[in-house]
Amino acid sequence: MSEQRLTWDATARNREPILAVLRDVLPPSGTVLEIASGTGQHAVHFAPALAPRVWQPSEPDASLRASIAAWIEAEPSPWLRQPIALDVRESPWPVERAPCEPPISAIVNINMIHIAPWEACVSLMAAAGRLLPAGGVLFLYGPYKVDGQWRTANDPAFDESLKQRNPSWGLRELTDVTDEALANGFILVRTVDMPAGNLSVVFRKD
Repeated sequence: MSEQRLTWDATARNREPILAVLRDVLPPSGTVLEIASGTGQHAVHFAPALAPRVWQPSEPDASLRASIAAWIEAEPSPWLRQPIALDVRESPWPVERAPCEPPISAIVNINMIHIAPWEACVSLMAAAGRLLPAGGVLFLYGPYKVDGQWRTANDPAFDESLKQRNPSWGLRELTDVTDEALANGFILVRTVDMPAGNLSVVFRKD
C-alpha cells in the first residue's frame, strides 16, 4: 500500500509552522476534523503531536483518501482515524449524520479556499457553525488578499494561474472570509503571519 502514499513538498515545508499555531489555539480535547486533508502528510504529523485530541481526516477525492490511508498504515497513531469521504458542499455533512466520538471541538482547513469555488467557503462556514460548540475553533491556513492588497510579489501571478485552471478559483479577500464566518456565529480570534506570505486565521464559535 506504500506506493499509494503521495507527497506534496509544500505540506512538508509548512507542517511545523502550522503545528506551532495549532498547539496554541486548539481546544485541549475532542475531535479535530480536518477538511480537505490532501495526501495525509499533515494528518500523520499532527495527530501524535496533538494528543490527546483525536484527528479525523476527510477528503472528497478517492485517490487522496487512498494516500491518507497509506500514510496512516505507514505511521499509525491511536489518535488518528481513517479518512472519511466529505465534500464541503454537501449538506448535511457525514459527521452530522454519524457524529464523531469524542465530539468535534475544532475544524482545520489548510490550503483549500483558494483552490475551490467560493461556495465551498460558504458551505464550510455554515457547516462549522452547525457542528462546533461554543468555544470551538475553526482554523484556516493559506494565501489571502488583505484589504485588497497582495501579500507577496508572487501572489498576482499565482492568482492568475489559479483562475486559468478554473475561473471560480483564486485568492480570497480575508474580509469576505471573515464576514462569512461572523455570519455563522464565529468571532475572529487572530491572524498569524506564516511562511511564504500565508496566513493562519483562527475563529472561535461565540
